[in-house]
Amino acid sequence: MIRLTWVQPEDLIGHELQQAGHEGRDVSSVRARWLAAGGHPAPPRAGASPTPAPPHLRALAEQLLDELGPATPVGPPTTPGGPTPTAPTGLRDRLHAAWLGRAAGCLLGKPVEKLPLDGIRSIARATGNWPLTTWFTERGLPAALKAAYPWNKRSAATSLAENIDGMPEDDDLNYPLLNLVLLQRHGTSFTTEDVARLWLDELPAGRTFTAERVAYRNLLQGMEPPHTATHRNPFREWIGALIRADVHGWTNPGAPAAAAAQACRDAALTHTGNGVHGAAFAAATIAAAAAGNADVHQCLRTGLAAVPPDCRLSRAIREAIELAAMTREFDEVVDRLHAAHAAHHWVHVVPNAALLAAALTHADGDFTGSITRAVSGGWDTDSNGATAGSIAGLLAGHPAALPARWTAPLKNRLATSVGGFDGIGFDTLAELTAREAHRS
Repeated sequence: MIRLTWVQPEDLIGHELQQAGHEGRDVSSVRARWLAAGGHPAPPRAGASPTPAPPHLRALAEQLLDELGPATPVGPPTTPGGPTPTAPTGLRDRLHAAWLGRAAGCLLGKPVEKLPLDGIRSIARATGNWPLTTWFTERGLPAALKAAYPWNKRSAATSLAENIDGMPEDDDLNYPLLNLVLLQRHGTSFTTEDVARLWLDELPAGRTFTAERVAYRNLLQGMEPPHTATHRNPFREWIGALIRADVHGWTNPGAPAAAAAQACRDAALTHTGNGVHGAAFAAATIAAAAAGNADVHQCLRTGLAAVPPDCRLSRAIREAIELAAMTREFDEVVDRLHAAHAAHHWVHVVPNAALLAAALTHADGDFTGSITRAVSGGWDTDSNGATAGSIAGLLAGHPAALPARWTAPLKNRLATSVGGFDGIGFDTLAELTAREAHRS
């Protein structure tokens, strides 16, 4: 039996009830109808419940999803662009460090993705790696602890210290590759429809998750953007659009408004509201860092300027930055963030963007401190580690400025199912990305 994750109606309805609640809508009557009929809440961590719902319950889930769907589709965002300044000197080296940083931060977080915070801390402490300073390992891990907190089964074979051999495939690296192709084919004037066509041409459906998988399904059912982001898509404010934002920032150094505008056009395929704002925040922050003349705190302020100040995401990020700036121990920062955002799913953009901003603030631009803090905070560990590594890599300015323990195991080799890129080196990717920045 195939239980395809992130698309089963009986699971989507639970997520939709949560998301609609975050948006301030009263869903109490719909929730009562669902539970009274024998429906279950959304799976807390997995993408699908263990067994399919009976036909009558699945039909009810589909009916309720349509009832709860947004009243009107949300069109592509109108975030303003802006002129792109001449690409600054040293950009290729910064981009090389950013690609390496994104890969290292992602790889650090891969084996503990989906684990609760207590599990991450327990594993690291038991193996002498807390506070987190290097890769996770199974060496010395008690069997009982391994059983209580199993590694991410898709990642452990390629992402523990004892078995890393180059950068394995991950969606956090696939999307930058796809957006590099997007710019090569369409330039900075690409449309959301161009993003959709590229995905159908180059992205295997099985390599998509959450909002991206729902949007992909909607495309195959004949829908077009922006409806792909709204139809039965309870993941529309999750982290997926944020993790696609790097290339938009990398190729717009010193032009955060242009970077945010591109990221919003990309995000409109799959996300609305804070999901889109998260992409704009990341892209603008990265564009500021790519210019090579700002510290991490200035970059984060630039990212926040690309987000409506009264939205939930902006408030969460500002509060996280303030908390990190005034708190000595990062574990305390994390505990308070988890308490504040306990109602959110572990892949939602609001808590993850807040943690990302807190980690970068607390590390004060240090590369190792940035990726280890981002991963040690839990939630979407590989995605947060990746974005933190991208930004901290840009700030480091050169691949040689990154500690060898993070870059040497990557062996300048990236695995991917995106056509034409499998086995490519990060130096080559930096050159290709720099060409697009200079072409803009």
